[in-house]
Amino acid sequence: MSPSNTVRQQVLVLYLDTSALDSPVLGWARYDGTGTTRPTTGDSDEPPYATGVAALEDGWRLFQAAQLLPPYPGAEQETSFLKHEFFFEKLVGGV
Repeated sequence: MSPSNTVRQQVLVLYLDTSALDSPVLGWARYDGTGTTRPTTGDSDEPPYATGVAALEDGWRLFQAAQLLPPYPGAEQETSFLKHEFFFEKLVGGV
């Protein structure tokens, strides 16, 4: 297979408000293994999709969802990492 026919991966990370895929997107990151774009943190004020379901409807494949971990006792109101993290991919060929 020549390099021009190689399948490349694009990755989309969505941080959702809850563990439900239809909840609103709070944060996101994009990575493009095709080399055609160079997305960076903060390059958009609007998320690429309103929900995880919207990403699925646009052809992104879900390959990892966040583990559902209860808060440590006494830490329920502390600020920490965004815990509802979902990884999506698109496979792009012929780049």
